[in-house]
Amino acid sequence: MYLTTVSGMASDSPEEVGPGVDWLMAQPYESWGEVRRSECPVLASHGDVMGPGTGTFYQVARFKDADSVLRDDKTFSSSINADHIGQFMGDLILAMNGEEHRKYRNLVAKAFRASQLERWDETLVRPTINRLLDAIAPLGHADLVASVTSKYPVQVICGIAGVPLEDSDRFAQWAEEINTGPLAPERGHRASTAMVEYLRPLVEARRVESTGDFLSDLVHAEVDGERLSDDKIYGFLRLLLPAGGETTFRVMGNALLALLTHPDDLAKVYADRDLIPEVIEETLRWESSVTMVSRVATADTEVSGCPIASGSPVGVLTGSANRDETRWDDASEWELGRPVQHHLAFGTGPHQCLGMHLARLELRVGLNAILDRLPGLRLDPATAESAVIEGYAFRGPRALPVIFDPS
Repeated sequence: MYLTTVSGMASDSPEEVGPGVDWLMAQPYESWGEVRRSECPVLASHGDVMGPGTGTFYQVARFKDADSVLRDDKTFSSSINADHIGQFMGDLILAMNGEEHRKYRNLVAKAFRASQLERWDETLVRPTINRLLDAIAPLGHADLVASVTSKYPVQVICGIAGVPLEDSDRFAQWAEEINTGPLAPERGHRASTAMVEYLRPLVEARRVESTGDFLSDLVHAEVDGERLSDDKIYGFLRLLLPAGGETTFRVMGNALLALLTHPDDLAKVYADRDLIPEVIEETLRWESSVTMVSRVATADTEVSGCPIASGSPVGVLTGSANRDETRWDDASEWELGRPVQHHLAFGTGPHQCLGMHLARLELRVGLNAILDRLPGLRLDPATAESAVIEGYAFRGPRALPVIFDPS
């Protein structure tokens, strides 16, 4: 549940950045590894790839550098997100800095407090995953992306926001189009407008009468004695719905594919569910659904001795950082039993993902339910080749064809 802009990011070649990248099917880890192992582990690309007048675009590939950049919000500002993804999402906490960011983050963080997560666990998360599994458990076969992972997190986040279940597919489509707005601006703006127009009656109803749910809390929240403006309410909702649905569904698919392609480990997890938190953390490190975060340099600076000019856009390659071979042995492999170490799947520093606890909850509950309800789970050998994790800024499998013992 973490969001970044995808505009102007690198192509598969470390020498080229721009529109040539295959956003849906790219496999960028090899080229990122070349950058990590180079004398200057910051890739500099020229030609105003982030828009007219932006100049050189820098990409940070190593873990220690990515961690440092994300923690230093004074030198590396998130304000760039207002210019790019902000045009589709509106007034964003993602683009705020300093005291303003702290105020609004603290306000929103209350909505994700532990007591709220416990309530959602029992009343929303578990019923949602079980309802989806009810439809496929008797069949003995399914595409888990089409039937489960693409629906589960977005239905949860719609439930949190008070959106009726029957409209969740519409929201999933809008979320995808908003998330990829920089790649197709006209479509992204249409989806953004449509989402606000749909949400407006829900917001107005909570304004008249609070129902005690998440949306009511947001509508009636105050900062410095003032309630949130409509721009900030809709900005947050347009961030929450794509981030909460899109990113979690992809990483859940990544976790399932990791287990399905490591049958010995899958057998261990079937037998010992205490391993599921480790499955989740290793998947988040190995194949997070979001691979990069955008920042802009506020002053002339350097990273690992590589100069970065003031005003330059900086892409923090968290996907590359999480495979840094100086931090993890066999970093490109998915392996259970690794020593516990911090990864950057949810970022770090002041803008660390607010929804990370909800995402982990959904992953834990979802994986447990799938193993409970679908015994003997395995890839369908007839179509297993279609199960591939791919993509550049957002990564996940587009299909997970499986067979299992009907129940």
